[in-house]
Amino acid sequence: MPAVPLHWSWSLPAVVEPSPLLGLDLPLALRCVLRRRGFTSRSEAETFLSPSDLPPTSDHFPDLDQACARLVKACRARERVAICGDYDADGMTSTALLLRALGPLGADPEPAIPSRMDEGYGLNPAMVQRLYDDGVRLLVTVDNGVAAREALDLAASLNMQVIVTDHHTIPAKRPPMAALIHPATTPDGSPYRGLAGVGLAYVLAHAVAEALNKPEAIRVARDLFCIGTVADMAPLVGANRSWLLEGLNHLHRSECRGLQALQRLAGLGERPLTAEDIGFQLAPRINAVGRLGEPKLVVDLLTAEDSDSAMALARRCDDFNRQRRDLCDAIEAEAVALVEAETSDALPSFLLLAQSHWHHGVIGIVAARLMERYHRPTALLAGDGDGCLRASVRGPVGFAVDEALSSCSDLLSRFGGHPAAGGFTVKAEHVHALHERLCEQADGWLMTQALGRPVQPDALLHLNDVNWELWRHLQSLAPFGIGHPKPLFWSRGVNVEERRDLKGGHLALRLRQGDSERRAIAWRWDPSAVVPESCDVAYSISINRWQGEQRLQLELKAIRAHTELVLIDRGTRQYTACWTEMSGLTLTNGDGKTLQAKIEQEKSLTSDDDLARDTRVVQLMEEACLGLGLRP
Repeated sequence: MPAVPLHWSWSLPAVVEPSPLLGLDLPLALRCVLRRRGFTSRSEAETFLSPSDLPPTSDHFPDLDQACARLVKACRARERVAICGDYDADGMTSTALLLRALGPLGADPEPAIPSRMDEGYGLNPAMVQRLYDDGVRLLVTVDNGVAAREALDLAASLNMQVIVTDHHTIPAKRPPMAALIHPATTPDGSPYRGLAGVGLAYVLAHAVAEALNKPEAIRVARDLFCIGTVADMAPLVGANRSWLLEGLNHLHRSECRGLQALQRLAGLGERPLTAEDIGFQLAPRINAVGRLGEPKLVVDLLTAEDSDSAMALARRCDDFNRQRRDLCDAIEAEAVALVEAETSDALPSFLLLAQSHWHHGVIGIVAARLMERYHRPTALLAGDGDGCLRASVRGPVGFAVDEALSSCSDLLSRFGGHPAAGGFTVKAEHVHALHERLCEQADGWLMTQALGRPVQPDALLHLNDVNWELWRHLQSLAPFGIGHPKPLFWSRGVNVEERRDLKGGHLALRLRQGDSERRAIAWRWDPSAVVPESCDVAYSISINRWQGEQRLQLELKAIRAHTELVLIDRGTRQYTACWTEMSGLTLTNGDGKTLQAKIEQEKSLTSDDDLARDTRVVQLMEEACLGLGLRP
């Protein structure tokens, strides 16, 4: 079976009036982006672009004062404190953050991170017992612990105190703990609601440093916060945005020897870093260790005091990252071959692929790649011993992974997740029945995807608008991520002047619109997908740095054939619109009746037709102008 061609269902953005944001030093297209993201006044947008001071954390986290008091006591007594983290980038940076903060503040902290392969996720009874036997009486969990009932019950029975900092779901019956620092305990609308594990560790470290009047002890904490927050894909709004804006300006000059070494290996130079630099260059090198090796390596790297040892540890992380890439590519090739060999006609609505030798640490990455390639919810299963398989699941927008797994709970030994991703363990004999059940769950979702993969640009640009001035203004909206994604622009009626298929399945294009040419790249492009000579393109804007030079490039997300007509769908009614310099805008309904309008210099519509005074017709004409590229 050939690779599935890519089809997109374009949904252009809502018509907006950007005038409430007049006075902002931003191009019209970027003001439209902000309006479409819910900013209704200039002052509201200015507060987002340049955040004001945050409220005191003690007013928002009910248990923060008691957690701080207990750690202050530990610091003054040089008490041993175990930092129990997770093995992903959020957990490892959180662990390193508290190690680097509590040590200079006077405590005797030590890391306690479970092995992904041997112990699984989070705090467990064996860890608690081992730490107790070793003399530890105070534990702080980071990025885990809130649902570790057995471990917390054991700690309570041993009179060990546990401070839990976690952002995962709080169970209905809260286990025993000395204090809980969790975003869900903050008031509605709190700027701290989106904090990941590393953000909560930062809140705790900052409170203890303030209480002991030693702010210098947490100088590196903000740097580690930036890495963990972006790596965990936390929403970049509220406190996350505010602290990132401050932290990114100084991250390239971090005092953390491990971060210095990672930046040198990634070739990031001496310039200020972006969230994309973290997400695509630094975080993968950290995450690869948690996936394939022992997370203590990353903790050692991020707490190293010597540049030479930090570089040696960073190189080991780099080796794991190369190994991770090779494993992902090999498993992806094998998985694609399985899909193409086993699917003779149509793809199943839910892709489920299993091989006992696949590596647990990377099957989630490959599941995400296959989900993108085939636009289907996807599960990859690897052997887990005792006749069981362990899976990672990824789902497209609109398909709820957690709900689908819940509906199959009778077939699963363990499961968990959220709407976009999840995991489960299943006995081998239940895999066939599970696949049938998951396909039933995906059938309804797939029917809504008949028109193709959804793409919704934020604003229209002409290619000559893509310049360094726009890039400068675009950076004032950064950092971008979950909750505030990088703007997706679209350009209408561009011509493909040159096409090159690159190694790795990527596509390079040279696009022309009028007198303007821009280079574009499409990552992991389906080679069977047709690229029309005249097309509309949806893209984000990035910088291509190569051999000391840098230039702007379009990162293509979707392409469609260009047509002079625009279709407006109103359910039972459809309208077509076109534009010519001579006739202006022509709107035609299903009965063939037409309405014509001109666009004045102020971009306002004028028409001699009485229908043009009807608000519904005006809305149709405005949507037509948007679709024809006459509005941003």
